[in-house]
Amino acid sequence: MEQNKLDVVLGLQWGDEGKGKVVDVLTPSYKVVARFQGGPNAGHSLVFDGDSFVLHTVPSGIFREGTVNVIGNGVVIDPVILLEEVHAIEQRVGSIGDKLKISKRAHLILPTHRMLDAASEAAKGKSKIGSTLKGIGPTYMDKTGRNGLRVGDILSPDFKDKYNALKQKHFGLLAQYDFRYDITEYEQQWFQAVEQLKRFPFIDSEVYINEALKAHAPILAEGAQGSLLDIDFGTYPFVTSSNTLSAGVCTGLGVAPSRVGRVYGIFKAYCTRVGSGPFPTELFDADGEKLRAIGHEYGATTGRPRRTGWLDMVALKYTVMMNGVTDLIMMKSDVMDNFDTIKVAVAYKDGNHLTESFPYDGGAHVTPVYKEFPGWKTPLSNLRRYEDFPEAFKAYIRFIEAETGVKVKIVSVGPDRDATVIR
Repeated sequence: MEQNKLDVVLGLQWGDEGKGKVVDVLTPSYKVVARFQGGPNAGHSLVFDGDSFVLHTVPSGIFREGTVNVIGNGVVIDPVILLEEVHAIEQRVGSIGDKLKISKRAHLILPTHRMLDAASEAAKGKSKIGSTLKGIGPTYMDKTGRNGLRVGDILSPDFKDKYNALKQKHFGLLAQYDFRYDITEYEQQWFQAVEQLKRFPFIDSEVYINEALKAHAPILAEGAQGSLLDIDFGTYPFVTSSNTLSAGVCTGLGVAPSRVGRVYGIFKAYCTRVGSGPFPTELFDADGEKLRAIGHEYGATTGRPRRTGWLDMVALKYTVMMNGVTDLIMMKSDVMDNFDTIKVAVAYKDGNHLTESFPYDGGAHVTPVYKEFPGWKTPLSNLRRYEDFPEAFKAYIRFIEAETGVKVKIVSVGPDRDATVIR
C-alpha cells in the first residue's frame, strides 16, 4: 500500500511572506496542521470576515472547523505568549481545548532566556543581528547545550527544582553583562501560564503524527520565518536559531524524509527583510518607500518597518533548490499594481565577476544585475481567475516559472482569505 505523505508550507525569503494566510487557505484540505520549528518570533497574519489576527505559536489552522493543531517538538514555547494567544483565539471562536496539542519534547522559553537575549543583543552594539528579543536564541542554545527544560518536564514532581537550577545558571551568565533586569512579575505570569496550559494534551507528537500518517489523515507542516534565515544555509550570522528549510520538518516533527510530499514555497512578488543582514536588492528610493507603504511592511511580531526591495531570483532559485519546492505560491502581487517598471535581480556582480549562484556571505558585497518588466498598471485585488490577469502580470509569472522550473500554483491578490487565485 502506498505510503501517506505530509505536505509542507514554508517561506522562501527572509520571513513575512504570508504563510499564515496560505495555511488558512489550504487548511480545509487537511485534518492536522503542525508547526515544526521557531517560536513566538513568528508572526503569521490571517485576515477573514473583515477581521485580522496574528498567530505567534499556535498553528494557522486553528480557525478551521475539525482541524487538529499540533505544536511540534522543534518549536520553542513561551507559556505566557502562548496563553495570551489562546485567550485571544477563544474570545473569537470559543474553546479550542480539543483542537490544540503540544509536544512534550518542545522546549520552554524561561523569563531568564528573554533577559539573556536582550543583554546579548544590547552588548553587540552596531553588530546587532536584529533579534526579536523573545528569548528564542538562548532557548535553542540550552537545547543544544543539553540544559533545556521541555514541556514534558512541567508534569515532573521536581519541575520547580529543575527550573530554579537553570535560572541560577542564567543569572551567572547575566552577571557578565552590564544589564539591569527584573523578572519578578514575568516569572509570576510564567508559572500561572504553565498551570493553565495543562488543560491541553501534552503529547508524544512524533508518535501522533506518524499514527495520523498511518491512518491516511492529510497533514500540513507549517514553517516559521523564512529559508534565508535558516541557521545553516541562511545569511549567517543574521539568521534565526532553527532549520527553517523543509529538512527541518523531519527533525521538528519526527517524520522520515520519505514521508514528505508536496512542498509549497511561499514568496512575495518583491522582497522584504526585518533587522540586520545582507539584502542585495534593497531599495533606498521612492520605489522602496512605495512598496513599504502600499504593502504595510511592518513586522507582525516587532512592528519594525521592513526593508524592501525587488524580487531576487538568485536567492529564490537557491531556496527553491534547497527545499525541493513542488508548488510556488506568490503573495502580495497587488502591492505592485501601480509601478511603471518592475525589476528582478537575475545575477550578482562582485567586482568584475558575474554569478548566478547565491554566495556564502549572503550577497553582502554584490551589486544586483536586473531584468526589467513593464508594470501591469491594473488593480489585481478584485480578480479571481488566472485568465483575467493582465498580460504583463502573466508574463512576470511565466518568467518566474521558467527561471525556477516550478509552477506558480497560487497567486494572492489581497490580504483577505478570499483574495486568492488557485490555478
